[in-house]
Amino acid sequence: MGLQDINTGTGSVSGITGDEQRLFMKRLLADLRALDFMLSRGDFETEVRRIGAEQELVLVDSAWQPACKAVEVLERIGDSHVTTEVGKFNLEFNLDPVPFGPGGLNRLYRQSQELLSLIRSVSSQFGADLVMTGILPTLQISDMRHDYITPKPRYYALNDALRSLRGEDFELRIKGTDDLTLQHQSIMLEALNTSFQLHFQVTPAEFPLAYNLAQLLTAPLLACSVNSPVLFGKRLWSETRIAIFQQAVDTRGARKPNEREQLARVRFGEGWINQSVMEIFKNDVARFRMLFGDESNEDPFVELEAGRVPKLKALQTFNSTVYRWNRACYGITEGKPHLRIECRVLPAGPTLEDEIANGAFWWGMMHGGMEALTDVAKRLDFESASGNFTAAAREGLACELNWLDGQSIPARNLILEQLLPLARQGWQRAGVGDEEINPWLDIIEQRVKTRQTGAKWIIDSGIAMKGQGSRAERLSSLTAAMNQRQKSGKPVHTWPLAELRESGSWSKNFQRVGQYMSTDLFTVQQEDLVDLVAAIMDWEYVRHVPVEDAEHRLVGLVSYRSVLRVISGRSPEDRSKPLAVADIMETEPITAHPDTPTLDAIELMRKNRCSCLPIVKDGRLVGIVSELEFLRIAEKFMMEAFRADSLAAANNGAAPETKTAASELTGPAGEAKTPEAKTPEAKEAEFKTAEAKTVEAATQ
Repeated sequence: MGLQDINTGTGSVSGITGDEQRLFMKRLLADLRALDFMLSRGDFETEVRRIGAEQELVLVDSAWQPACKAVEVLERIGDSHVTTEVGKFNLEFNLDPVPFGPGGLNRLYRQSQELLSLIRSVSSQFGADLVMTGILPTLQISDMRHDYITPKPRYYALNDALRSLRGEDFELRIKGTDDLTLQHQSIMLEALNTSFQLHFQVTPAEFPLAYNLAQLLTAPLLACSVNSPVLFGKRLWSETRIAIFQQAVDTRGARKPNEREQLARVRFGEGWINQSVMEIFKNDVARFRMLFGDESNEDPFVELEAGRVPKLKALQTFNSTVYRWNRACYGITEGKPHLRIECRVLPAGPTLEDEIANGAFWWGMMHGGMEALTDVAKRLDFESASGNFTAAAREGLACELNWLDGQSIPARNLILEQLLPLARQGWQRAGVGDEEINPWLDIIEQRVKTRQTGAKWIIDSGIAMKGQGSRAERLSSLTAAMNQRQKSGKPVHTWPLAELRESGSWSKNFQRVGQYMSTDLFTVQQEDLVDLVAAIMDWEYVRHVPVEDAEHRLVGLVSYRSVLRVISGRSPEDRSKPLAVADIMETEPITAHPDTPTLDAIELMRKNRCSCLPIVKDGRLVGIVSELEFLRIAEKFMMEAFRADSLAAANNGAAPETKTAASELTGPAGEAKTPEAKTPEAKEAEFKTAEAKTVEAATQ
């Protein structure tokens, strides 16, 4: 979402400093003067209103993990509508703009179908498929690697420029049902997001009203379209993309005490627009410096004197690196300049049908509101509109919105009672009949009435699968279910919940240790008391406690065996003396990386005769895998083998007793049962068994 915007056809991009920066600023100011002149002269197209959209996608492999095949797929597609995004597992396509009127929605829908079919067909040649979703559920932190950035100079340049301005690692801090805090070194955090962006062409005279209207309508539009509630297995905002993007390209860095307030490059805005689109462009140029230059030497006034329309490349390049949620855009169509508003808040998915319905809702509200809501700035303070946006991103349809004339209305009521009728009026004003628009707006109505947004479906599916399989299996099943239901063409409010079996072979979820490692860790530091470690082991039924420093770097490991040896080997006099963790920990434990293949991890443990592997990434502890995890994998393997044997026996007419014995390990229709989540009692029993073995080994 957004970083592709610098691909504006403006030539190569690079970080700029000194003389280059001053030269670019000179061209940028010239573009602003030329734009102002063109507006005053009435050069802009006013006879037609067009709409359009941009679709972002995620490529996945057969295990429903991100597939870094975008470059190969793009090369083979050979269609100018399709382009790259920042991550190697992302693609984007741009739809041709169509007139806002009869047939427009259906044309956008048909072209989207054709491009999706093309991309899916070519992707399959590389063992990949595509998913439309705001955040791919199976994405992991290990997928945010620098070498997963699409190998284009502009992406590396943007990464370097943002890091230089920020002066430190990028950081995410998101509070939802769960909390997420992480630091990362590159713009790959932005690749977590996948969006569906809408465009709405307006005349210069309409722009202030239309832009204010877009700001007002952002919250209810987003509330009924949320589709990104989960990141790295954590439940965060209903539309977590909003929080991610606002932080992923934030150039401000950590704020120090008494430091003055600075604006973020990603923002909703500071106030209503009063006079002209120039207010937005001038405000952004005054507040933000350029991230890129371009190789264009266009003099816009020379172009105007020659009777040509200037491309304003410097302005377009600059505008592509300032990320307003509703962005003002300059463009040229059929030799005439135009203005449009780009709505950037919507996630991709859940289906193409849902996306076109979202577009129909917004475009209809925009057109209808320009006649019915002409005094937005006088009827609602801007801070309330901004607050509505955040509330919608956090809560989806459950939010309550501050509305015109001091009203406070639940989002559902506002959409059903006021905004859907407004959208229908907008389309009717454009000459679009009910038979064309109703099927799309009915999708919005039913989604709101049933309360089943994409986000709600994801959360409810996760709850329904709670206690079944591993987290990786549940997330893979969510992704697989999305993929299959998208192909059905049925909108999300009709979807049945995802089921664990939908991800296919369970073994795909255990190929790398990062897929199933435990991340809910109990750790200590070197200075802590050994008695604390013993207590943690007793309370939480764990046999290994990692030792980390204040920066979460792994510095050691304490095993149950080492604690037992110390306790059994100390004299009564020594037991009264406090013992530090540093005195008994293993200082060079064998470790693995989240991307370590499972077979390599097993061999590593066998070769080094260790019963657990701390998982370390960039020097920091991120998880742990013990022999118990491998025992559970072995249990699944045995169940799968017994299932195969039972089915084979059934097909060969085996004796009933053979089938009955096998059926104890299988569910209906021979499906392998998934081990139930461990209760505290079961965990204790499991721990006690391991404890007895450890005591025996430690005392030999």
